[in-house]
Amino acid sequence: MPVLGGRGLWLGLAAAAAATAVMATRLMGWWSPRADFRLFIPEELARYRGRPGDPGLYLALLGRIYDVSSGRKHYGPGAHYSGFAGRDASRAFVTGDYSAAGLADDVSDLSPSEMLTLQNWLSFYEKNYEFIGRVIGRFYGEDGLPTPELTQVDAMITKGLEANKQELKEKQKFPPCNVEWSSARGSRFWCSQQSGGVNRDWTGVPRKLFKPGAKEPHCVCVRTTGPPSDQTSDNPTHRNRGDLDHPNLGEYTGCPPLAITCSFPL
Repeated sequence: MPVLGGRGLWLGLAAAAAATAVMATRLMGWWSPRADFRLFIPEELARYRGRPGDPGLYLALLGRIYDVSSGRKHYGPGAHYSGFAGRDASRAFVTGDYSAAGLADDVSDLSPSEMLTLQNWLSFYEKNYEFIGRVIGRFYGEDGLPTPELTQVDAMITKGLEANKQELKEKQKFPPCNVEWSSARGSRFWCSQQSGGVNRDWTGVPRKLFKPGAKEPHCVCVRTTGPPSDQTSDNPTHRNRGDLDHPNLGEYTGCPPLAITCSFPL
């Protein structure tokens, strides 16, 4: 297994892998059958908006219903998020569209990262409010079991978690530079052992990282010694240049190749 910059990387990747496993376990638990919940049709859920005479104050997310009575100041009549009460408005948790059309449960066109936003909200409600039951419709059938659409949501969330894991792996390999700009001195990029919020045992030098699909490169810190990240230390062909020869990297014009700081006066 190649060494990608030391202990800090493997701790970060281990944490990401653990988080992915824990999240997958939670998702399976959330979707699985339970005996202690009620099934609601949408018309019944609509009665739970916290108005005088209503039986309660509920909202639904991805088909799961929560009693948000303790959050009445947020969800009760006239409150900022009152539109979420009495319905499944999963889409609006991502889009912020609180119009009648936006307060809907159709999330079929959301991206994996947006699905992760929904998953984070689901974690919030699981932690802070009482689970009541499930809405019969888009996400759960009349038997209370997940529909194919909910299975697709689960798959998208898993895809988003994997993408986050890959993003963390790349960030550990190429941590973002420290950056500052002022009208008097111009721009400055520099590397440290904590730049980009990535703790590591090397400093690196600034380079432009060109990512497929990105309009502009961004500054990253690059290891200058040891084997490339995709090679092991005992590989006889490596040149002890770290990742400096990675094909997606470029030097900053006017900055010494091994300088840890690059300044660009106005």
